[in-house]
Amino acid sequence: MNTWLNVLAKFNVLNAIDILIVAFVLYRLLLMIRGTRAVPLLKGVVVILVATAVSSALHLEALNWLLNKIITIGVVAIPIVFQPELRRALDQLGRGGFFSISLTADRAEALQHTIAEVVKAAQVLSKTKIGALIVIERKTGLSEYAETGTQIEGLVSSELLINTFIPNTPLHDGAVVIRGNRVVSAGCFLPLTENRDLNRELGTRHRAAIGVTEQTDAVAVVVSEETGKVSLAVDGVLTRGLQEGDLHELLTSLLVPKRSGRLHFLHRKAES
Repeated sequence: MNTWLNVLAKFNVLNAIDILIVAFVLYRLLLMIRGTRAVPLLKGVVVILVATAVSSALHLEALNWLLNKIITIGVVAIPIVFQPELRRALDQLGRGGFFSISLTADRAEALQHTIAEVVKAAQVLSKTKIGALIVIERKTGLSEYAETGTQIEGLVSSELLINTFIPNTPLHDGAVVIRGNRVVSAGCFLPLTENRDLNRELGTRHRAAIGVTEQTDAVAVVVSEETGKVSLAVDGVLTRGLQEGDLHELLTSLLVPKRSGRLHFLHRKAES
């Protein structure tokens, strides 16, 4: 108690400003990594640090030694693992964006706009049998895939999506990556699924849609250029032959956090 009283007695305005600056920097860093693969990694780091402190307090020497070795290795590994996030932080710092406070519109409204435009585009592409692959980011960041394509940074619209996939244009073969209500990039390369039990008639687009949803929590909408059928992939599961209303309802349930459960036909696995 005396220690705390001594600290409070020496506390002044500069100390308060110092704490506020550190809190703001930490807040901006958390905002920066939110929605990226760095979040679960950061949680793992916190768990290791807490376990190290507990093992030290309980005098668990062997466990404490092991955790300290892991931390030592992590000091070298973390800059490599977090390289995309560190690069983004330095880029924002150089452009003055790190200390800016963004006031965005309601996220749910933006997602509803995105859903409506994606569904509209999918229906037009389906009727004309133009192949398409649209990936919508959720919590896990898709920056590493977006960087393989051509940067767009445009507001999501059905016209933009349709024109992107017109045959014999530079970007029609790749995937479009959407974040919120923005088209981040087009012509992106995605990982193919390694599932060998899939139907052989599934082409590269469908396998890429399944692959990216196996590795992230993204949602992928696919239009087949052979049949015109619209499919949706999530968690490595492909649901095929969706009608306009089904697609809109599925995307809403997956992207707008209103209901906890998924629709029953989401559990139909890719035809094998």
